[in-house]
Amino acid sequence: MKVLFLCTGNSCRSQMGEVLLRRLRPAWQVHSAGLEAHGLNPVMLQVMGEGGKLPTDLHSKTIEDLISAGHPLDSFDTVVTLCGDALDRCPVLPGTITHEHWGLPNPALFFGSEREILGHFRRVRDDLNHRMQHWAGNHP
Repeated sequence: MKVLFLCTGNSCRSQMGEVLLRRLRPAWQVHSAGLEAHGLNPVMLQVMGEGGKLPTDLHSKTIEDLISAGHPLDSFDTVVTLCGDALDRCPVLPGTITHEHWGLPNPALFFGSEREILGHFRRVRDDLNHRMQHWAGNHP
């Protein structure tokens, strides 16, 4: 199974999806990308590091970067969009690809104390993890 998590900037939600699914299904090919590359959010890295070691190859990339690296869109079995912007701007996908949309709030837009911001990131991570556990359980 080859899965792509797609978001606007590939800095938070899509990175979380990539890390979580890699941990859950290590035999699968899991990637993330953005319509743009905004760099890795440091709070995302902190929160995802709470669940184990982060992959050393994690970096912010665009769809074009993935294609240049030998991963054309038609090579994916499933594309999961994680925000409305990615859903609206997602390239037209071949009919062979399953498209899922799991709209999640962008944790990078939350304001508050450091503790509150961490809580928001953890809630998005946990929501994504819950959805992924259910979804991956239906794709052995």
